[in-house]
Amino acid sequence: MKRPFLASLLLLTTLTLPALAEDWPEWRGRGRLGVWTETGIVETFPEGGLEYTWRTPLRAGYAGPSVADGRVFVTDFEAGEGMAGTERALALDEETGEILWTREWSTDYAGLAPTYAIGPRATPTVDGDRVYTLGAMGRLMCLDVATGAIRWEKDYVRDYGTRVPAWGITGAPIVEGDLLIGLVGGQPDALVVAFDKRTGAERWRSLATGREPGYAQPVIFEAGGTRQLILWHPRAIASLDPGSGALHWEVPFSVDMGSTVATPVFAGGRLLVSAFFNGSVLLELDEETPKARELWHVRGQSERDSEGLHALITTPAVDGDWFYGVGSYGELRGLDLRTGKRRWESLEPVGERARWAAAFIVRHHDRYVINNDRGELIFARLTPEGYREIDRTSLIEPTSRASRRELGVVNWSHPAYANRHVVARNDREIVRAYLGSEP
Repeated sequence: MKRPFLASLLLLTTLTLPALAEDWPEWRGRGRLGVWTETGIVETFPEGGLEYTWRTPLRAGYAGPSVADGRVFVTDFEAGEGMAGTERALALDEETGEILWTREWSTDYAGLAPTYAIGPRATPTVDGDRVYTLGAMGRLMCLDVATGAIRWEKDYVRDYGTRVPAWGITGAPIVEGDLLIGLVGGQPDALVVAFDKRTGAERWRSLATGREPGYAQPVIFEAGGTRQLILWHPRAIASLDPGSGALHWEVPFSVDMGSTVATPVFAGGRLLVSAFFNGSVLLELDEETPKARELWHVRGQSERDSEGLHALITTPAVDGDWFYGVGSYGELRGLDLRTGKRRWESLEPVGERARWAAAFIVRHHDRYVINNDRGELIFARLTPEGYREIDRTSLIEPTSRASRRELGVVNWSHPAYANRHVVARNDREIVRAYLGSEP
């Protein structure tokens, strides 16, 4: 007699459990996968537009926000005389948008491409009671999550002789166990460096920097029976032992202008890397040992004339034997992962064919959330058959200076999707909007 009652109680409990919530503690979310797994999210946007829980003034920058343990972390820049100014790290209350603390430091953007010298690029990396921020000129700081106090800091230029590339230091460091691993671009043989995440002491360094350090975000995956640190630098795609820095393998894939921008994507034993000038390459990673071999490299006759994918600002998404990404002139394309060849393309998400037009793609269950550089938020389905838009709405005003675009301004900052909200920034404010299906 008790069993039916117990079963009913369990069913009722299951049905009334709150929707699964999750943080977004680093670049492209937890694990840097570009996947949003929360439930309880709206199917379409409200007719009157998004409901904003708060809007807080902010200075300029490209760095996207991270969200962890009830706080939002972001960095920005206030211009001074010439190319000098002040970079800043901030922590905000996730529920109210109140600024809890700030940490400022002077910097000078001399040597950066002037049009894009507007602020930091790297999304903060949150790990427990510490947050790691990286300025556009290579100032790495370990800050206390609660107070903003400096636990330790490094200056890539001063400490490692880093030559800052034209678009600034970009690679957000990644946590692996007790280590913090970053693309430093230093000398000698310090392209990538691992620090003790609690003290800042160097634990290992690896790879020669060469002429350009690149802009890549380090990622870590399990393959060949071991953890592999994947670092795409301007000469090759490399796999390192994240514990020691020892080289597992390296596959040549040189790129022009050091433009290692889109994050490598690992899925189903295959590693996809795409470059603006140089097309896309697919590697197969051995199942038993840390080895890799090239399956294909598809490169168009030019950045404009291409049948495959020439990605720049935004990272493609892999789904089974297909992948989807925004190409060199704003074309969202669906491509066969087995060959690298295009099946379809659409300009609908971005709205124009223009050099460096961009849209950030995040998978959400059986659909995708797309944030284009017009500041719009889109729900869509991407399949081998094509692009099908579900809905779109305005998220945030684009404010960053742009060149080679019909648009005078763009929004090139990746949002955070956390706790049934989207958090986005431009050069004037940071906002949080509700995406939950319950009022």
